[in-house]
Amino acid sequence: MRDRESNCFNHNGTERVIRDYLLANLRQTYTDLMDAAQKADFIVTNEIVYATPLVAETLKIQWAFCALAPGSFFSAYDPFVMPPFPALAKLRALGPKVNRQVRNFAKFITRDWGEPIHQLRQELGLRSVGNPIVDDKFSPYLVLALFSSVIGSRQPDWPPNTVVTGFTFYDGDDGAGLNPELDRFLDAGEPPIVFTLGSAAVLAPGRFFPESVEAVKQLHRRAVLLVGKNPPPENLPPDIVAIDYAPYSQIFPRAGTIVHQGGIGTTAQALRSGRPTLIMPYSHDQPDNAARVERLGTSRTIRRDRYSGSRVVKELRILMENPSYATKATEIGRILRSKNGVGVACDAIEKQLSQAK
Repeated sequence: MRDRESNCFNHNGTERVIRDYLLANLRQTYTDLMDAAQKADFIVTNEIVYATPLVAETLKIQWAFCALAPGSFFSAYDPFVMPPFPALAKLRALGPKVNRQVRNFAKFITRDWGEPIHQLRQELGLRSVGNPIVDDKFSPYLVLALFSSVIGSRQPDWPPNTVVTGFTFYDGDDGAGLNPELDRFLDAGEPPIVFTLGSAAVLAPGRFFPESVEAVKQLHRRAVLLVGKNPPPENLPPDIVAIDYAPYSQIFPRAGTIVHQGGIGTTAQALRSGRPTLIMPYSHDQPDNAARVERLGTSRTIRRDRYSGSRVVKELRILMENPSYATKATEIGRILRSKNGVGVACDAIEKQLSQAK
């Protein structure tokens, strides 16, 4: 299980997830979604539910495409950092003419990934499409960009029916707060450094937590490790605590600095908290998210294969000793806390439904 999860986060992790998991189960997903949507008026879907356009076209109902991160658009004006080819990000400054070729390269390397979609569309008698992974994937009715314009603003090559809603934050639905032990720890001293790998990368942590402990010891700082179901590092000193989970909206604002993997949900919560971050991206959208917040001036990035106690110490010292990171993070946090992404998204969906009647 650990090897399989780790493979999903290597430099070819996106291809593995899409081809070996999502599209390998396309027909089952289509059947399940078709059953669920029989009496539906509208479908709101994430882009990785590749069966949605097929179901919507078959049932002749409208649908909305949800992009969780700016990289979903593969814009030539705001290019995506592709995990297998991060060096291509250096072409960003050369403008859309050059970066359009990078986008075309992304279409080329994914050209046969969508073959299961093409086959099923043909069997269902639906129109043929181009590349359903990169560009021919958006809803003709409504595209919801569920992120803040501070990390990705509308671009000329986005679908014209796109609504940038702002982040739609989620902390789980059990209403759980901080456990009393953690609450007491947070109250007992200076704001700690919080280390987390989000909801997926935590399944393949590698040396993240032991190296983080080593860094904290060298810095003589307090820390909280959110370890998920992983065993906590042994022999932790009193100023480092390890727990399985804490709601980000409650623990991040009480942190001094946050170290995380760059998933869009974690990134959003960290930005809203107004705290500087150090990001160790794995794969998928994470390198792109890390590059975006670094350009904001709220964060620094460290490669996964270079994540060691000594390097983390160096990066954290820069974050903590240069006040510009904290100042910018505070400014961005204030902006995000004033927005209501869920409300904007709901308004856009209701508007589309009313137009369809």
